[in-house]
Amino acid sequence: MTSIAKENGISSESKAPHVVNGNGTIQTADPKLSKPRYKGGDFILAEGDECLAQLSGMVLRVTCEKPALGIGLIRAIFGKEDKEMRDVPVLGIIFSAAHRKTFVKLERVLGLTVTSNAALDCDPNSGIIAYPAGCTVVLLNPRKNKQTHLLNAGKKAISCLSFSSDGRYLATGETGHMPSVRVWDLQDRLQVAEFTGHKFAINCVAFSPTQKHVVSVGSQHDMIVNVWDWRNNAKVASNKVSSKVKAISFAENGSYFVTVGNRHVKFWYLEHSRGSSKFKEPVPLMGRSAILGEQRNNYFCDVACGRGEMGDSTFAITKSGLLCEFNSRRLLDKWVELRTSSANCLVVGEEYIFIGCADGIVRCFSPLTLQFVTTLPRTHYLGVDVARGLTISHMASQPVNAKYPDAIAVTLDEANHKVTCIYSDHSMYIWDVHDIRRVGKSYSFLFHSACIWGVEVYPVMEGGYKGVLPPGSFMTCSSDDTIRVWNLDPNMANNTLYKRNIYSNDLLKVLYMDSDYTYLCDVNQSFSGSTEKTDSSCDGKNGVRCLCVRPDGKHLASGDRTGNIRIHELQFMDEICKIEAHDAEVLCLEYCKQGQTFLASASRDRLIHLFDVGKDYSLHQTLDDHSSSITAVRFVTAHGEPLLLSCGADKSIIFRRSQQALGQKGGPQYSRFHHVSGKTTLYDMELDLSRKHILTACQDRNIRVYNVSNGKHSKTFKGTLGEEGTLIKLVLDRSGMYIATSCTDKSLCIYDYYNGECMATMFGHSELVTGLRFSNDCRHLISVSGDGCIFIWKIPTEMTQAMTSRLAQLASKHGRRATHSIPRPFGGPGHDLISASAVDLLDQNANDVEESEYRFSIGQLPLWAKKQIAEAHSPPLPMGRGGPELPKGRWAQRIESQAITVRSHYDSDSVIPLPIPQGDSESSKDSSLESSGSEEPDADFIPCPDNYQKITREIPDFEVIPDPYNSIHFSCMLSHY
Repeated sequence: MTSIAKENGISSESKAPHVVNGNGTIQTADPKLSKPRYKGGDFILAEGDECLAQLSGMVLRVTCEKPALGIGLIRAIFGKEDKEMRDVPVLGIIFSAAHRKTFVKLERVLGLTVTSNAALDCDPNSGIIAYPAGCTVVLLNPRKNKQTHLLNAGKKAISCLSFSSDGRYLATGETGHMPSVRVWDLQDRLQVAEFTGHKFAINCVAFSPTQKHVVSVGSQHDMIVNVWDWRNNAKVASNKVSSKVKAISFAENGSYFVTVGNRHVKFWYLEHSRGSSKFKEPVPLMGRSAILGEQRNNYFCDVACGRGEMGDSTFAITKSGLLCEFNSRRLLDKWVELRTSSANCLVVGEEYIFIGCADGIVRCFSPLTLQFVTTLPRTHYLGVDVARGLTISHMASQPVNAKYPDAIAVTLDEANHKVTCIYSDHSMYIWDVHDIRRVGKSYSFLFHSACIWGVEVYPVMEGGYKGVLPPGSFMTCSSDDTIRVWNLDPNMANNTLYKRNIYSNDLLKVLYMDSDYTYLCDVNQSFSGSTEKTDSSCDGKNGVRCLCVRPDGKHLASGDRTGNIRIHELQFMDEICKIEAHDAEVLCLEYCKQGQTFLASASRDRLIHLFDVGKDYSLHQTLDDHSSSITAVRFVTAHGEPLLLSCGADKSIIFRRSQQALGQKGGPQYSRFHHVSGKTTLYDMELDLSRKHILTACQDRNIRVYNVSNGKHSKTFKGTLGEEGTLIKLVLDRSGMYIATSCTDKSLCIYDYYNGECMATMFGHSELVTGLRFSNDCRHLISVSGDGCIFIWKIPTEMTQAMTSRLAQLASKHGRRATHSIPRPFGGPGHDLISASAVDLLDQNANDVEESEYRFSIGQLPLWAKKQIAEAHSPPLPMGRGGPELPKGRWAQRIESQAITVRSHYDSDSVIPLPIPQGDSESSKDSSLESSGSEEPDADFIPCPDNYQKITREIPDFEVIPDPYNSIHFSCMLSHY
């Protein structure tokens, strides 16, 4: 398509408006162009509608034809020539006939990354609150408690933002190298301007009251103040600053703005007479320092220009706790003590000044006289049990010596009389100040304050068994030393001990691992406004690293970064036991779901520990056969035999089977029977629905599939669309149809497991995505990240219907076991062709059971040794010309001296009396992660189905296996696709 565009004169450097896919809607960037009609969040255009699509840097106008007929052809107009295309990328999302609705929408964000008052703002007209969450701007409507979102396609964290005076536009600044200042049209939710005038992080941005200019201030590594004419895409003025700038505020008349920082208060004046030149060059920005007097050595951490009667005054606060007022001559006129250990933020209205201070204190003063008015109520104390906060009176009962988070950002909605405060533990409170003497709480939210390491969805309870947590609940663990239980269902069941509380409508429970709450508050925010930390506390060995819920839903196992394992019962969240298991952080926990009652833990110390759940989690066995960090461990049952699989940074997968040695006491032990080694590090591993194949997330961004029984490499497909980064997480949905993956380039992808097709791509996190889970109802995908945010993604209806339909097929056969007649060979009843069950014979992913003479483990022996062992275990061969040599290959099975059995995966096997020439055909090939597709296939290996149609040819059957944790709970095992 690129060559076609060049032939018709479309340059790749075109400055034409482009499409921004903020929430799954196609819209034109130029308001003069006719806007296309769209339905909801899906790309559905009526016939003849037009939109703009971006392809390889070029902007193309496209027209939809015959959408009602389901054809979905797209006609792109290249100059005067029309070309029909079935796939048109729209900012990286495929717009095709087959997947026109396959667009995943960000529905909810649980978390925020506000570091200063520059990252919080309120629309003065609608009251909508804007704050960053990673690379995403959350627009919260406090009256409806609804969110909308802006996604930064640059994948850089948002550090600051500012509304325009009419509330239609929003300016944002970024962190990182060569950050951009972006202007967004909130009515159409698309980006309309972008400027790259800074080399490092941007601390603050602000719209002028006339909306003509946008001012941006760089970090202490940048030291530049820029003034942009954003409508004409031009920089009109610029200058350098001599110190670190923390905040900025425009005067009400727009003639000047003020910046403050460390020993810095400066008034900057905009130059209006610029000549009549068409191409204007930026001019030096004029600035005058304020006269600080005896306060000249203070750190000024926030500033706000007066409103209304106080329009000529400027208010600033110092870190030491002073509220200062500057007059129109830039002179520090008066100040007042705030009676707090430190002040962090302020907001100025016509009637009140609100100042956020340490220990959760928010002071209120009069801007006319600087007289103290009131103090807003304090928030929750650190370590509060939110599950007990069922009434508002719980907020008034604090323990002795209670500690509170600092207020780090505050904004005011004067029209609706609401004050929004954000605190250092990443909580947000919206206060109702209609009556300043009786302040009430409208909403509150409690989020994680540090990196989130893992997420687990509470399992579905079947067979009439009642779960401990409400259905739809999920748990997250973080470096803030907490485990949090969430539930977003508006119709949450009330038949459990967990109810909605007054602190957060989404948060049900918080488990605190550290009684001192050392890491609960983000006290190390750097004053530059970036996300960098000022010390190494964020790199310490604190926090909970991984989670796992017992299959019966009664116990929660967690591993921390110091190697400890804690077991909590989920009814009352009491700690049952604490195990000092490892010398390094626990990277993975896994409960055995079938047959045995073990908990496996894997760590960076290269060890796997097995704990017996039925014996109060006593140590059962330790495995040390890995040479590097172990990233994943899984239990699986193959042909009724328990297996334990693990993978790690040593680029290997180790297969172990459970065996009971003669005279051995203490139960069966796991021993290695197969070892697969390759060239790429393995970061995650998952079992498919049949539990007969494993999927691995590889360092080279590929997903590799292996057979559980013999470790044979099945297939490889890409796990991300990008060409950079590493695949670190993957997860299958409950139906086994779709795989969600995360990459170190901060992107997420959803793939069809059976044909490897990419169904959707997403972005929005500013750090690595450390955990992924599909919801039990197949409607949402939950992602957690190092930025401390939880993203809830809405799965498209078509994908949800496919998953639920598949689950309905499984449920329809639950509890019934199909019987199939299998033809016996001619050798009589004593010679069964296949020792596996009839169910496994019909399974397209089934692994044939090896014969007894091949069941021994030969490990890493050389070829000559393998042959000697095979000869020692084989019966003597008949000698003579007339008799054929018994086959030694893997494609045949010995039955009689004059025949071989050819295995078939269709109706039956065949016995063929075929003479075989003499000669040793035995060969041994080690399994490898880089297995070539040209290898001779293994008889005991059946590849994964290529598409979903192969699965749905027959209704699946089930094998009912008793649950070791609960006698009335059954788990179904898929036996045939």
